[in-house]
Amino acid sequence: MNQNLSPHTQELLEQYRSLLPVYEKMADVIPEKLKEFFDEAGIIVAAVEHRVKAEKSLAGKLQLKGDKYKDIFDITDVVGLRVITFYIDDVDKVASIVERLFEIDWENSIDKRKIHEIDSFGYLSLHYICRVPESSYNDPEHPEINKIRFEVQMRTVLQHAWANMNHDTGYKSGVEIPLIYKRNMSRLAGMLELIDDEFSRIRQEISDYRRNVQKLVASGNLSEVQLDGDSFNSYMKIRPFGPLTRRIASINQAEIQEVDLSPFLGLFKAMGFKTLGDIANLIKEYSDAAYQIACFQMGITDLDIISSSVAPQNLCTAFILKKGWGSGGLKSMLDALNGPSESNAFMAEYLLEQTKDLPFMNK
Repeated sequence: MNQNLSPHTQELLEQYRSLLPVYEKMADVIPEKLKEFFDEAGIIVAAVEHRVKAEKSLAGKLQLKGDKYKDIFDITDVVGLRVITFYIDDVDKVASIVERLFEIDWENSIDKRKIHEIDSFGYLSLHYICRVPESSYNDPEHPEINKIRFEVQMRTVLQHAWANMNHDTGYKSGVEIPLIYKRNMSRLAGMLELIDDEFSRIRQEISDYRRNVQKLVASGNLSEVQLDGDSFNSYMKIRPFGPLTRRIASINQAEIQEVDLSPFLGLFKAMGFKTLGDIANLIKEYSDAAYQIACFQMGITDLDIISSSVAPQNLCTAFILKKGWGSGGLKSMLDALNGPSESNAFMAEYLLEQTKDLPFMNK
């Protein structure tokens, strides 16, 4: 034992050593419990960090204020966790999970986000002092797990990065820093806080946009919906090509095999489509032509299984042919859907030759 430590401090350290296996068990179990709950709630976090305070660090703390602790159970940060989120508003979501999973010592917990000092950005964590209830986890070999309190800090990625950078500069080390450097650090803190807010605002706007797209798609106001990845996925959920696909399948009483239609997004954009309304108009104006192409294709085969991509591909084929884009346009379509290949040029010439006499080409 260190003879410079008081008898009470030495006793606390002895208690710490005896409980070290329990602390280490907690440091394994608690993060996993949190991650399970985050997965169930659909919350994505950047990281869940944990640590058990080293004896040297604890001894230093006890030298300064060991008298305030009656026993080792009064020390609430021997086991510490930090949950780092991507967005500000996710901090509260994480907090709600922590509140459901653990017992919170509200008297000793603190919401540092309510601090308004100009240089406090990196320290605006939400700190909970917690205890594991038996209903969440119990270990007969280590019943102390349900008695020991531990700390959970919740902060954003940018707050975490700032705290680490600020610490590395020696800003909190007790060294006197010239005012100009303090001012520059404070300016940077303000910028990072604005960025944190902006990230959350943008995410909310994107969520609002997606909900609005879904409403417009459901209401049929497709001409108002810009063609992009989100809107196209929402549109595919209502299966706009379904009626034509079933009509084509009926030619040979074929089974329909569902496939991913996302490659058509790039093709539609290359064809100059700007909104979902353009795709809807394609279906309306070219379904008969697409059906004629399918009749020719399937009439010379005994196919009893067709891909769900046959409808949009035949629609695009008919559109390209009617626009007069010829074999070059057809090859570009096949390259976009199947990847560049020498065989696409042959197939394009074949399509051009075999469809030239179909009724829709002579209108």
